[in-house]
Amino acid sequence: MKTLLKLFLSLSIVFCVLLSTSIQAQEDAKRPPIIDVHVHAMRVNPDFVREMCPWFLSSMPGSGPEQDPPSFINNMCVDPLQPAMSDAEMKEKLLAACERMNITMVVSGDAGVIHDWYDAAPDRVIPSLGISNANQMSVEAFRDSLESGFYKVMGEVAPQYQGMSPSDMTLDAYFAVAEELGIPVGIHMGTGGNGMININNPAYRASLGQPFLLEDMLARHPKLKIWVMHAGYPMIDQMIALMGANAYVYVDLAGFIWSYPKEEIHMYLKRLVQAGFGKRILYGTDFMMWPRLLETSIGVIENANYLSEDQKRDIFFNNAVRFFNLDPADFE
Repeated sequence: MKTLLKLFLSLSIVFCVLLSTSIQAQEDAKRPPIIDVHVHAMRVNPDFVREMCPWFLSSMPGSGPEQDPPSFINNMCVDPLQPAMSDAEMKEKLLAACERMNITMVVSGDAGVIHDWYDAAPDRVIPSLGISNANQMSVEAFRDSLESGFYKVMGEVAPQYQGMSPSDMTLDAYFAVAEELGIPVGIHMGTGGNGMININNPAYRASLGQPFLLEDMLARHPKLKIWVMHAGYPMIDQMIALMGANAYVYVDLAGFIWSYPKEEIHMYLKRLVQAGFGKRILYGTDFMMWPRLLETSIGVIENANYLSEDQKRDIFFNNAVRFFNLDPADFE
C-alpha cells in the first residue's frame, strides 16, 4: 500500500511538472503578429479619463434638451476597462500589452507622444501624420513632414467633425502629396460617437460619413490608397459599392468593434466578408485611454465563428502588410 502511495505521489509530481512546463511553454511562445491600424496618441487629461464598459451602446440612453446630456460611454458593468491615469502609465501599459500580444500600432495624434512611444519601442510603432483641415499646417509643411521619413502614413483625416466632405477641395492638395509619395491614407467615415452633436461637436454631420462622398476625391487621385476608418458604419451598402468600384479602398473595424452591440458588429463584418472583401479588412481599435481595449477588441475577431483561421489572420495581419507595403520578415 505504501509502495502504491509513493508511486502515485511520484506520478502526480511528474504530471504537475510536465503540466507546468507545458503552460510555461505556451506562455513563452510568441503569438502571431497583429497590426492595429487605428491608435490615438494623446496626453492623459485627468478631467476626461473614465472607466468604460465595452459594447455600451447595447442600450441607447434616452435624453432631452432639458435634461443632462447623454453620456458618451458608461461604466455600469461588472468589469469596466480602467483608463491610464498618467502619460507614463499609458506608455508603460500600452507598450507592455503590445509586447505581450505581439502588436504593431499605426499611431496618430500628439507628435510628442508619438515620438516618445516610438523612441521606447520603434518596432511597435508606425507613425502617422493626421490632418483634418488646411488650418493645421501648410501643404509645404505637410510634404516636408512626410519626406522626412518619420511618418509612414497620412491619418487620421477627419473632415466629418469639421462639417466637411472628404472630397472638399481644401484638402485636395494634401491628398495629392500623399498620392505622389505613395503614402497610404486613413479617413474617418461613419459613426462619430453617441450624441456627438449634442455633447461637444455641433459641426459634426452623420450624413458626411457616407462612403460615396469619397468618390470625387478618389477620381481625382486614382493611385491613392486609402482605408475607410470605422468601415463607414453603419452605411454597409455604400461601403460595399465603393469598394467594388475602387480597388485600392480598404476598411478598418475600429471604434464600432467595442462600442456597438456584438450582434451588430458581427452582422456588419460578416456582410463585408460575404461581399467578397475579406482581403481588404484591417484590424483596428480606435485606441484612446484603456490599455485593456486591445484584448477586448482582439477577442471579437478571435471568437467570430463564421471566419476561418486564414480569414482571421488576414484581418489581423496579412491585409495590413499588403496595404502598407510592409515586409512580413520584419515581424518574425
